[in-house]
Amino acid sequence: MTTIEIGKKLVELCNAGKNEEAMKTLYANDIVSVEAFSPPGQSPEAAGLEAVLAKSKWWAENHTIHSAKVEGPWPQGDRFVVRFTYDITQKQSGNRITMDEAALFTVKGDKIVREEFFYGM
Repeated sequence: MTTIEIGKKLVELCNAGKNEEAMKTLYANDIVSVEAFSPPGQSPEAAGLEAVLAKSKWWAENHTIHSAKVEGPWPQGDRFVVRFTYDITQKQSGNRITMDEAALFTVKGDKIVREEFFYGM
């Protein structure tokens, strides 16, 4: 698949609520995921598919997702950007927020090898 095809498939699967399927089928085994911020004492970077899946599982278990919207992709060469907008409640605090972030994905061959998230705090 081309970079744009991978981007379109990622958006399609995420909009269908199939984020785990997207990661398992589109991400490389050695993917690197980089968050803009991390909790104190933790790295903003997760390396490897299992670590990225575990991070995603933790996020899903700690948030109630009321709605999700995924837009894009906007490609450039071997990279593309996707916008994620989530209406969530943080289970621990009970705070309901709108999370708006962009992610830059890098593709090598036919797999996503890097994702970087950008969002305001």
